[in-house]
Amino acid sequence: MISIRPVLSVLGHLYVGLASAMLIPAIVDVAARNADWQAFVLSALIVGLMGLLLVVAMGNALADGLDTRQTFILTTLAWVTIPALGAIPFLWLGIAYVDAAFEAVSGFTTTGSTVLSGLDGLPPGLLVWRSLMQWMGGVGIVVMAIVLLPFLRIGGMQLFQTESSDQSEKIVGRSIELIRYIGLTYLFLTCLCIILYWASGMSMFDAFNHALTTVSTGGFSTHDKSFGFFENPVTGWIAVAFMIIGSLPFVLVIQAFRGKPFLLWRDPQVRAFLYFLLFVALALTIYLGVSGAASFSDAVLQATFNVVSVVTGTGYAMGDYTAWGAPVIGLALLLKFVGGCTGSTTGGIKVFRFLVFFGTVKAHMRRMVRPNRVISESYGNTRLTPELTFSVLAFLVVYLGTVGLLTLILSTFHLDLVTAVSAAATSVGNVGPGLGPVIGPSGTFGPLPDTVKWILSAAMLLGRLELFTVLILLDPDFWSK
Repeated sequence: MISIRPVLSVLGHLYVGLASAMLIPAIVDVAARNADWQAFVLSALIVGLMGLLLVVAMGNALADGLDTRQTFILTTLAWVTIPALGAIPFLWLGIAYVDAAFEAVSGFTTTGSTVLSGLDGLPPGLLVWRSLMQWMGGVGIVVMAIVLLPFLRIGGMQLFQTESSDQSEKIVGRSIELIRYIGLTYLFLTCLCIILYWASGMSMFDAFNHALTTVSTGGFSTHDKSFGFFENPVTGWIAVAFMIIGSLPFVLVIQAFRGKPFLLWRDPQVRAFLYFLLFVALALTIYLGVSGAASFSDAVLQATFNVVSVVTGTGYAMGDYTAWGAPVIGLALLLKFVGGCTGSTTGGIKVFRFLVFFGTVKAHMRRMVRPNRVISESYGNTRLTPELTFSVLAFLVVYLGTVGLLTLILSTFHLDLVTAVSAAATSVGNVGPGLGPVIGPSGTFGPLPDTVKWILSAAMLLGRLELFTVLILLDPDFWSK
């Protein structure tokens, strides 16, 4: 029998942290003399009391740490229950629970899809809470990707096992130091982004909110026009830089700050990721220039910004890129599957899995030509084992199968094909806006039926949990002794 007492103890601590974070938008509303501060204080009391009760009731249950199965349960329960509790302040503000839950799930998973409109006129505390959800979700994603997923050996993530990822039966304290470095680096990047945004002409309020959602590659904005609201091109380029930084392996970013910047460029997925962004942005710039959709200077910024935003899953928009023609719509759909680097805040399939996949295909083709030839597949200087290759290929099959099945389910609600496919891809990939007139960059998910919103909320969680973290719980063998 699996003991869930340690799991509940960790959840209790997380709830207390969530309750503490709710006081930040309350302070913002008090400073703005907005009565909505009461919603956040009451929500904090409810969530905080729940967390304290769990911590006290479980006592020292966490003393022996967590084993593999408990870690699977904890990861899933944390990502399901924290957005559910994070939605409570929206209820006090008169938002229906289905919309509140969708917004909270989108926030914590850093998807960036929204059901809200009229952002420019919303209370400041509510806007700050949306940004905080993405910021907290972003650091949670990094910790999960660096500490937990390699330990759980999901989708080839064991390739990125660090010395701090305990390979024994228990996850123990050596990971704490790495988590501390992650938190400090994440906070430093956020503060730097705030300063640069403010220096570029943003108000301090906008700079604070957009820094939180840029570093986390979340994409929530305080304006309906997103980054189209800001006229200074420098602001857009700052966003591009930090979206890319947020998409790089966080362990290597930490190493760069500690005096080893060349480790970033030596990583195969980093080079592939940057070359890919450069190639696609350049191609789109040429397309916009030739088609006359924008001047050359505008084309460079808009093409680069929107490509980086979609690939990294941030979800910001600089204008409605779906108005640039069918080829751009098709390109945007394909880019939603890519994602950034492993160990970053991004969603999607991730670049390293594409590298492993293409390497496997290349090796297979060589074996077809010379069947007796011994071919060793590798990722950088690391030899790929059959287990790791199979893990990556299994993830790709399940990922694409999930998007296909979700598209089929959404089509039963009479959504057009573009809306259904893009909604499925953007939810599983945690990308942000979809495509089409309803959920595109200039629209919201608000008009969709409530049942569709619940389905997409589940898809966002499934994608953020890397699919297998949830699917493994459905296996009866998981629960047997």
